[in-house]
Amino acid sequence: MRRKAIASVFAVLLTLALAAPAQAQDPGRPWVLTGASSVPTRYWQGLTSDAADSNLFFIGVFRGLWRTTPGLHQNAGVSDVIPPAVAQAEGYNHIGDPTWNPGDGGRVILPMECFDPGTGENTCGKGAFGVANPTNLAFRYYVNLDPAEIPKAMWAETSPDGLLIWTSSGNDLLAYRSSDVSLANRGPNGPVIHPVRRLSGAVPPTGITGAVFREGRLLLAGESDGLYQVWSVNTRTGGRRLEIQRRMCGESEGLDAVPTLNGNLHWLIAPFDPGCELTFGPTSALLHFKRAPVHQIFQVVVTNTQVGTLPGQVRATVHATVGGQPLRDVRVSFAGGAARTGDNGFATVVTTLELPGRFKAFVRRDENYGLSNLVPVGMSQATKRLAAPRSGAG
Repeated sequence: MRRKAIASVFAVLLTLALAAPAQAQDPGRPWVLTGASSVPTRYWQGLTSDAADSNLFFIGVFRGLWRTTPGLHQNAGVSDVIPPAVAQAEGYNHIGDPTWNPGDGGRVILPMECFDPGTGENTCGKGAFGVANPTNLAFRYYVNLDPAEIPKAMWAETSPDGLLIWTSSGNDLLAYRSSDVSLANRGPNGPVIHPVRRLSGAVPPTGITGAVFREGRLLLAGESDGLYQVWSVNTRTGGRRLEIQRRMCGESEGLDAVPTLNGNLHWLIAPFDPGCELTFGPTSALLHFKRAPVHQIFQVVVTNTQVGTLPGQVRATVHATVGGQPLRDVRVSFAGGAARTGDNGFATVVTTLELPGRFKAFVRRDENYGLSNLVPVGMSQATKRLAAPRSGAG
């Protein structure tokens, strides 16, 4: 969901944001990239996971809803979850980064808008929260948001206590009561709902394409002019700090926090960015991040990988050293699997992968760690040369 700003305005905003110590404060422990799974291109707009971390839900390209296991095995999906009657009555044809919500016994909230992919125009000037059944992925109902307060719904994220659903309008973060997303307020005839909280100016300088709460803070992904950032926001005060910053080629989309594939935070990057070579193409990529200690002192090399047909087993041989000496009896993780090194510093990690990707071996002991380079697993050169599709952004 591209949010390109005028370059000069962006530069001023970014300079101001990074110059303010209270906003760009170093969180202490860095997020490190541990892998990038190559997921289907139809997983485009965003993702969320249920309360038990047992299911992931992806959106894309425009209005499909897909369910997978944490290991990315797809077990259900519908290519168009918005009913024709809703699209005809309201014009909604695009879903952004979704969220899990405890209401109705557990549901997937779908932020909806009207979007013309040819022009990028918002064609109706309003937005809604749709409600989908997580078991059969059926669309249940939707609730319109007051267009005087928000012209479209591009993302949604439920607060840790389940009481609020956060989104944004312009430079402000808005929160709606979860209880207002109800059958009593369902469209097209129900009343519009209104935000109960507004954090003015809390949207990061690179905008928002996706969000997730983690450890009480709202993490927000966005990108502008090749700069990709994740900020965390204190929703009590509106204060924010920079968590991740990278240079990539692709389209920033949704975020989720779930322990899987050697990561705890996952960032969806869609395969569209004219004028540059995709960093993780040719399909969509799910980037995996984890917190690491401050000190990166170990040397880690993946010396060999054995991969059959995926889904299937993967074996990776990893060598860990420190100062040229073998790193003994240390845990090595790679693509969701783990093993311990022997006296020679070598470990063989055996794991099972559903999809190909690029992965790093990660080693940690106490407050020190090491990372290998990204290693392709199950990716053919022919696949890498496939053309990228058009943007599904809204």
